[in-house]
Amino acid sequence: MERRLSDELTMLTTRLMMCASKREIINISGEFGKLIERVIEQEANTYTPPEKSVTATIKFTREEVANMAKTFKKEFIANGLVARVIKRESGKNSFVYEIRYRRNGYNITASSTDLAEAKRKFLDKTSPENLREYYVGQAPSNNTPTNFERFALYYFETFRKRKVAARTYLNDTNRLKKNILPVFGQLDIKKITPQNCQTLIDSLMEQDKCKTAVEIYNLLSCIFKNAVAHNLLTRNPLDIVIKPTYDQEHGTALTLQEEAALVNSLTGSRFDVAISLALFCGLRPNEIANETNPPSIKNGFIIAVNSKRHSKDKTIIEYKRIPITDKLKPFIKNGIPTVPPLNVLRKHFSKLLPNHKLYDCRTTFYSRCKECGVDQRALDEYMGHSLGKIGNAYTDLSDEFLLKEAEKIKY
Repeated sequence: MERRLSDELTMLTTRLMMCASKREIINISGEFGKLIERVIEQEANTYTPPEKSVTATIKFTREEVANMAKTFKKEFIANGLVARVIKRESGKNSFVYEIRYRRNGYNITASSTDLAEAKRKFLDKTSPENLREYYVGQAPSNNTPTNFERFALYYFETFRKRKVAARTYLNDTNRLKKNILPVFGQLDIKKITPQNCQTLIDSLMEQDKCKTAVEIYNLLSCIFKNAVAHNLLTRNPLDIVIKPTYDQEHGTALTLQEEAALVNSLTGSRFDVAISLALFCGLRPNEIANETNPPSIKNGFIIAVNSKRHSKDKTIIEYKRIPITDKLKPFIKNGIPTVPPLNVLRKHFSKLLPNHKLYDCRTTFYSRCKECGVDQRALDEYMGHSLGKIGNAYTDLSDEFLLKEAEKIKY
């Protein structure tokens, strides 16, 4: 390569490393393509190909490249939209055209006696459905299982257990064993197609198991993404699968009459403290019945575990504080005893209010606070809601502020 071309290549490489936008990358990629064509043309003038074969390049239009798989498209654009084509004599007055692309882990070859047909075959192999068959990049570790069941269990034990709460991990494990392993368990993970996944999701939706379908979709996505990270797959099969949706049921606040009837029924009951903590503190059922860290009383506040907020360090437990209001005081004058098991608590509540569930007490508390004009920042603290990364980092509400806002809860 002549000195000037070498200098231009160095300059383009430096510019590419300093790019700040996709537009710049696309522009520089185009310049790379033109420079590569000049290099190839220069080499063609000085290179004598082997007898009975001619090596050159073939360029593709942006319209043709648009149909390529997304992962490969980036590689191809960076290469200037060109691939190597070899013209070989296959007989008297007949030739075979072979188009090759062997870069960045891809090994794609397409051939035909007609150049246009060879090009069509090449484009077909770079489609989203076919491309992963031609990726020969980094091989998976010898210790990484390729059987779906073994890989899924390996992912759960090695990674998922460290990222989610213990209860979530248990629920996910049950979903895996009940809904996924009976279908995919014995398959090689590379053999699972988008159609296989779509069939599973559709089957759950047809059985009106819409919530389960969403949970299975999300769980499969995590497993396949991990398989991609382990170089078992080149892409997630769920990328083209239609994600299921469902109308999620939210809590329904109790009316004032229902609340009054509930309070009257609690007097003298062994469930009175537990249900009052839900009704007048907005605690989640699993926060009330937390055997390891049950709610406690401190300096005029109920201190409870925030079950929906988790630190990356699993040894750190996050708590929330809710002021003890006048409506709650009569129920906790003797402290907080050990509450009944959660399933017993829910069953008793459904007898008291058949048209409601225990979680509706949390919705009721939130609604009453809004109706009484409690500051949103204080309400978020009571409920244990996240304020976002910046809000959580820079917001530290005083006890005085939280207690003062709680004085508004009168109805």
